[in-house]
Amino acid sequence: MAIGEKEEPEEEEPRIGVYVCHCGINIAKTVDVEKVRDYAATLPNVVLARDYIYMCSDPGQGLIKNDIKAGKINRVIVASCSPRMHEPTFRKTCVAAGLNPYYFEQANIREQCSWTSEDKEANTSKAVDLVKSAVARTNLLESLEYPKEVDVVPETLIIGAGITGMYAALDIAGGGYKVHLVDRNPYVGGHMAQLDKTFPTLDCSACIITPRMVDVGSHPNIDLMTYSELAEVGGYIGNFDVKIKRKARFVDEKLCTGCDLCAQACRLHNRFPNEFDEGLGKRSPIYIAFPYAVPAVYTIDKDQCLMQTKGKCGKATLVSTREGIEKKGRGEEVTKNEVPPCVAACGPNCINHDAKDEIVELKVGTIVVATGYDIIDPKVSAEYKYGVYPNVITGMEFERYSSASGPTLGEMEINGKVPKDAVFISCVGSRNKQTGYEYCSRVCCMYLAKQAHLLMDKVPDCNVSVLYQDVRAFGKGFEEFYDRVHKEGVHYRRGLPGEIYKKPGSDRVVVRGEDTMLGEPYELEADLVVLGVGLRPSDGVEELVKLTKLSQSADKFFLEAHPKLRPIDTAIDGMFIAGCAQGPKDIPDSVAQGKAASSACLMYLSAGKGEIEAAISEIDEELCTGCRQCEEVCPYTTLSLDEEKNVMTVNEAICKGCGACSAACPSGAASMKHYRDLQVYAQIGALTEGLTS
Repeated sequence: MAIGEKEEPEEEEPRIGVYVCHCGINIAKTVDVEKVRDYAATLPNVVLARDYIYMCSDPGQGLIKNDIKAGKINRVIVASCSPRMHEPTFRKTCVAAGLNPYYFEQANIREQCSWTSEDKEANTSKAVDLVKSAVARTNLLESLEYPKEVDVVPETLIIGAGITGMYAALDIAGGGYKVHLVDRNPYVGGHMAQLDKTFPTLDCSACIITPRMVDVGSHPNIDLMTYSELAEVGGYIGNFDVKIKRKARFVDEKLCTGCDLCAQACRLHNRFPNEFDEGLGKRSPIYIAFPYAVPAVYTIDKDQCLMQTKGKCGKATLVSTREGIEKKGRGEEVTKNEVPPCVAACGPNCINHDAKDEIVELKVGTIVVATGYDIIDPKVSAEYKYGVYPNVITGMEFERYSSASGPTLGEMEINGKVPKDAVFISCVGSRNKQTGYEYCSRVCCMYLAKQAHLLMDKVPDCNVSVLYQDVRAFGKGFEEFYDRVHKEGVHYRRGLPGEIYKKPGSDRVVVRGEDTMLGEPYELEADLVVLGVGLRPSDGVEELVKLTKLSQSADKFFLEAHPKLRPIDTAIDGMFIAGCAQGPKDIPDSVAQGKAASSACLMYLSAGKGEIEAAISEIDEELCTGCRQCEEVCPYTTLSLDEEKNVMTVNEAICKGCGACSAACPSGAASMKHYRDLQVYAQIGALTEGLTS
């Protein structure tokens, strides 16, 4: 040993304790637990084997703690459910008894065994094999350093300023920490700001959300960055390096008073569809999306503004718009031809057509992704003729017609006509393999019930029908609201229509389908058809996935760490998902997840420390040739080359232990702590022992 070199402590001879869980009857019903326990006791270095009805319970964990503290065992195996569910539980049990948590191994004999078959003999045999392989691996486990901690920057980034993001921001900011709230729209509020009323209480949506929007816009701890988007993210828990692209608004947010004179003066006043009104209303190239928008600042659409697309506005040609503004600011004479009409009309001199996009660099400790949803393109259900017949509209378009801030100021005039017969169709796009959206969007049944009620309230003599395949009224007060709408005279008919066609010689349409309750066809004439379109991940999610390195579930929403126990956590520590970014949900559930995400962030921010995983990549410098193949395959940009030594190095704070580097390394220099090759080979050997080719 060289002088000054620290001697590594020798690993103790393994004394393994095996604990087999009954999981009530989840395992015991189809696995002979006692037989598995007795077999485990015969395996190398297993000094005791026990079984218990619920190992995750307090008494079950107590068995493990007592055996460790008594010095009977120094390795633990629990044969029970998925490690994804309870590995953290049992690791904490080991730590509480003074044992390194990486001396724990879990054999999954529930999901991978008892739940796969009703054949008890076959299941028991498989459970025996799984325990045998776990013992083989456990004999080679190493203690790892824990806890490994990093400092946490006391700031949070929230991506998405809908109802979820706003509540998360307000809670964190209220806790005394800085929040950077980013949204791609020029305003906050998301889709909730577009709604007329909310189910099942029929509260005015604007009345509920506007105070929160104002709070977000005025809170001293919230850095509101609207009309912005994530450009780059790197780093690790507690120290995320973020770049935000702030798109040029061409209007100074600090100076704009929202007076509307610029929009009135615009040569293209009210020529373009207003996206906030789902294209039903009109706006100018310089616009504010809706009357109560926050921030109350105008924005210039560079794709529509003549100054941006042609460099001139009407007959006015401008070398530098800033020159005209500066003249006006100094009180010098400025002719109308020297500045565009919007600039000439602007009293505060806040319009700058020369503005450029800018990149803002941030350092934050935690990140919340609350990007919300967009609606499924109703044209995926081509049989409903959306976009063909003007009186076939989406549920969101209905909201804008119904809203007092909408294009008709709340009057139900669709295609210039007050409807006398209306049909609402549920599950448009969703719950359908052919459209690619197989999941239930959760809100459609109830928002159609709400809209049916609103239509009957505004047009009392309207005949309203709802066509459905199932009514899912699962939330608090939902079933009662559904019953109320029923009693108000809304006709519910089970059976989605197969087609919609125009009635000859009329602007009315005919909705045709089969009543699956009565087993007979139906045809309904209507002036208005409202499509209950489902929800999908918001636009831009694929790009956000690449930037954040987060995963997606099969439905393309962001994937949570565990669907029940960790619904807002992700595989990346310090990064959370909330609201409809995680999956379709209503307003109360979105608010709840926003507040849950804020709570998770506050734990890190208040502690000032964050734990990082110890089971990560390790480079053997004697074997490494510096070929950089591991760097190319690493999804987390963890690896980099030490130019002096010509060997790869691992940023331990970023590494997530995915193993891609180990698989790609041609020299075997990259390996995974806690998943060494010898440990894996031992498991395979135990499973294949006695097999012949």
